[in-house]
Order: sequence, then structure tokens, then C-alpha cells
Amino acid sequence: MKRIVLVAGLLILAACASYRVKEQRTTQGPLAEDLWMTNVILANGREPNFDERRHWNNQIEYRISQYLHQHPEAANSLDVSTFRFVRQVSVGQTAEQVLILLGRPISVTSDEAEMEKLARAYWPTIKGTVTEAWVYPVGWRLYFKDSKVVDITQYLVP
Repeated sequence: MKRIVLVAGLLILAACASYRVKEQRTTQGPLAEDLWMTNVILANGREPNFDERRHWNNQIEYRISQYLHQHPEAANSLDVSTFRFVRQVSVGQTAEQVLILLGRPISVTSDEAEMEKLARAYWPTIKGTVTEAWVYPVGWRLYFKDSKVVDITQYLVP
């Protein structure tokens, strides 16, 4: 009986020790498909089916192609593959590119006190370089200056 209690206690301690808050600052943000899938699951309680995936893929490919046709300078940039093929938000992208990839954010703020709360431990580093923050599901926060992504953080409690 003592062994069972001891093993149970150790398992509980191990579970508590493994509970960690995920917090990161990065130059590469969420993948468009991952965030879209998260939104579908939250809205419908299920993963998207084949037709929904195909439809989403066609739509995003069309929007990306249209954007690159209208902005040839972006089509010739070094990081165009991150936008077009990987479909991932990254530092340096425009607000328009982010909207194409991720859609509208949950919230937008230009209030410095609110941005400080969103940036948490990273605020001292990014303070003064950002003018706006966009919040997306799964703890993603994108920070902008002059309509360009200048920083990305994620804060996620498991």
C-alpha cells in the first residue's frame, strides 16, 4: 500500500513539474493552415473535411497570387517563399500579407499599456519599436510598426 501511495505521489509531482507555460519570442509566426484549422475546430468542434481543406487551399492560393500580381516588389523579395509556399507569418511582412494568411485578428490594440500586457517578459526588448499589436488564437501576438510585422510572441498556457 505504501508503494502505491509513493508511486501515485511521484506521478503527481512529475505531472506538476511538466506543466509549463509556453512563452516565446520568434521571427516566424503561425502557419496559415494551422491557425485556420484551429479556428474550424473551435467553431465546429471537428477538423475540416477534405472539401473544406481544398476550398480553403484554393482561396488562399488565389489571394496570395492576386497580392503578388499587384505587388511585384513582394514577388521578387527574398522571403517570398515563406509567404507564398510555406504560408507562414514572419517578421518583415506587411499587414496586408498577414490578413491574407491569417484573416482578421481576435483583437487589435495600439494602447501601450495593453501591448505591455500582451508582450509580457519581452516588453522591455520591443518597447518603443511597436505601434500596434494583433492578437490571434493559440496565444499568438503580432507587433507592427508602420504596417510591417516587427516582432512576434506567443504566450500559451497548456
